[in-house]
Amino acid sequence: MIQLIDPTLLKSTSYINGKWLPQAGNNIKVTNPATGETITALNMACAEDAEAAITSANNAFQLWKDTSIKTRFEVLKKWFDLIIANKQDLATLMTLEQGKTISESLGEINYGASYVEWFAEEAKRIYGDVINLPGQNSQGLVIRQPIGVVAAITPWNFPNAMITRKAAPALAAGCTIIIKPASETPLSALALAELADRAGIPAGVINIIVGQSRELGKVFTDSAVVRKLTFTGSTPVGKILIKQCADTVKRTSMELGGNAPLIIFDDADLDKAVDATLISKYRNSGQTCICANRIIVQEGIYQTFIDKLTAKVKQFKLGNGIESNTTHGPLVSEKAANDVNNLVQQAISQGAEVNIGGKISPLGACYFEPTILTNLDSSMDIFREEIFGPVAPIFKFSNEQEAVDMANDTEFGLASYIFTNNLGRAWRMAKNVEYGMVGINEVAISSEMIPFGGVKESGNGREGSKHGLEDYTEMKYICLGGLAG
Repeated sequence: MIQLIDPTLLKSTSYINGKWLPQAGNNIKVTNPATGETITALNMACAEDAEAAITSANNAFQLWKDTSIKTRFEVLKKWFDLIIANKQDLATLMTLEQGKTISESLGEINYGASYVEWFAEEAKRIYGDVINLPGQNSQGLVIRQPIGVVAAITPWNFPNAMITRKAAPALAAGCTIIIKPASETPLSALALAELADRAGIPAGVINIIVGQSRELGKVFTDSAVVRKLTFTGSTPVGKILIKQCADTVKRTSMELGGNAPLIIFDDADLDKAVDATLISKYRNSGQTCICANRIIVQEGIYQTFIDKLTAKVKQFKLGNGIESNTTHGPLVSEKAANDVNNLVQQAISQGAEVNIGGKISPLGACYFEPTILTNLDSSMDIFREEIFGPVAPIFKFSNEQEAVDMANDTEFGLASYIFTNNLGRAWRMAKNVEYGMVGINEVAISSEMIPFGGVKESGNGREGSKHGLEDYTEMKYICLGGLAG
């Protein structure tokens, strides 16, 4: 049984035009990956529902874009307050449907809410420009206007924050939005919709539909009404969506795959680097796009680093995320665990050695043991694949240029991390690695205040910061003539 302080936050249908769709036959089960138990059965939206959501968002846009900045701020701030007030229930729902520990879920609720608060404030700071034109008869102005109806497709690994950091800037800019959450984790999204309704966000401004990504996504990309598509997920799917958006020349924001290097030089604070590796690699059981995917350690400290990291990993407590003594929960699904296992077994077949872990846990089909792999080289598939599990592959390098070459030897370019106490080396590395984000002696790089995003095949656009708001606006130039009299 689900124990919620407010049971009405558990929803089982999509939310369109300020109303919950009627129960028309439950055809998908949302399960708890820790136990395999069904949390609830959910109605799946169809293409017609997606069309209705687009119509709803378009009708609401005509009013919302003209709503005063002060009103937008007030309703977004109230949404933020309600998220914080209900964070225990939101965290419980997240842990039950996604598997992460309750402490991590609570952290994500605070993190997700921070985007709502930030963009509520940023709504007041949508500035333009005044351009002094060459003649005396005219004046140039540049204003920013909301781009229009936005469609968002969000992932299962952060089912709250990946929604708020898209919806909050869209609404702050004056856009309306349709959100398609991952089918594995729809309950967090639907609970956010309930709180948005309570906050007074008008009908149609936020719509959430749960259904098959391929079917609903095609409706979004084909629609001439939808003027922007924002997606967080894999690079192959992102490429398909970009191609599908080309016919209507939509604006896109894509936060795609990662293959983050964490590079540790022999002059680094080793204990600090070990602790940072634990946080980055094993957060959310390794299911993050910016987690350390390749840990690249200078040869002089390679074995010492492995010994220290192994001693810490041995202290982990794998288990049901709802239990307070659990440090790491299950992966989101049996398929996710099998995918990680296949990658690890392939690495072993190619010569990798298992220092700890290396297999699916006896606790259940969704649990993968926290793992450290050694004796690796860049020819192995695990060097190039995004692992998305609690597996730390440790590679060795000899000098600075080799570290740069190894870091950049990938089509991805989202996040990277460098540990060194040499200031000159830190600056050179930060400039030379091909990534949208670089952490120097730090892995906790993300917040609502920074421009989150990558280069190369890790996507386009930025989320968070003032730039995250700009991504939901169009720039319009106005020339005022006849001013000389």
